[in-house]
Amino acid sequence: MFKTILVTALSFIVICPPASAEYPDKPIRMLVGYTPGGAADKLIRPITDRLSRILKQPFVVDYKPGAGAALAAEMTAKAPADGYTLHITDSGPMTILPHMRKLGYDPLTSFTPVSMVGGGGVVVVVLPTSKATDMKSLVELARKDPKNWSYGTSGIGGVGHLAGEQFKASAKLDIDHIPYKGGSPALAELMGGHVPMLFSSLGSAASQIQAGKLRALADTSSKRSSMFPDVPTMAEAGFPGFDASIWFGIVGPSGLPKEVMEKLVPALAGILKDPEVIAAIKREGYDPIPMTPQQTADRIKSDFELWGKTVKSANITAD
Repeated sequence: MFKTILVTALSFIVICPPASAEYPDKPIRMLVGYTPGGAADKLIRPITDRLSRILKQPFVVDYKPGAGAALAAEMTAKAPADGYTLHITDSGPMTILPHMRKLGYDPLTSFTPVSMVGGGGVVVVVLPTSKATDMKSLVELARKDPKNWSYGTSGIGGVGHLAGEQFKASAKLDIDHIPYKGGSPALAELMGGHVPMLFSSLGSAASQIQAGKLRALADTSSKRSSMFPDVPTMAEAGFPGFDASIWFGIVGPSGLPKEVMEKLVPALAGILKDPEVIAAIKREGYDPIPMTPQQTADRIKSDFELWGKTVKSANITAD
């Protein structure tokens, strides 16, 4: 009798698996597609700090730069959909690069959008001594002397590059694009007088604008930057409908479980209302753009279509 009860009890233990642990029960990895110290790193640090407190698990920020941030995106797409690999990405690898070369992921199907973080435009800057005092005078000068009015950017395929091509098409200009290997080299070339203007990220150019060492002519976003409210948008400067914005958002692999999203989404929504987090985002020249997962997915899709048209019409390649 005793043996029968014991065998039955042991059988119950074997055939009834233990209840799964509540998410999260171990550290979470946050992939960053750029080197430490860049905009993505500075934006995600205060967010992961607060997520750690809320979810009671540490976040490990893992830098995987390469291929225009496509390497980290591909690693995310191929990771298990268990909520333990997340990624702060941006418009470049999600909405521009896919139109320029074959990638190991599909931006519209390989990810679970969780939330947007922050975004803003690119700023058109010249030296204070430049004859271009606004976008109107810049266009006039570039039409008269296109060979001497090339524009610099941080590299091929970035939002700055595509904003420049969008500007060329809108203004009907034939000026050259001068790509550099990052925002800092591009700014150095402008400051040295080697290129007449830049389409630069706000974060890169902000300190020089504030110091009066650069003149900001326009912001390519659809609304003025809170950092530089006196700088007009391109639409206000004479290019109706112009909108070339960069954004940063958080995604996970496709198919994140409901219980994971139920933890992450409200946590991030609350964090993006934190005054210190808002201040940290604005210090980088961006504005907070909290969005639901569906709104984030819609933004990725709309920008994917927008930049696809620009890449095709300007015949931009990754070479």
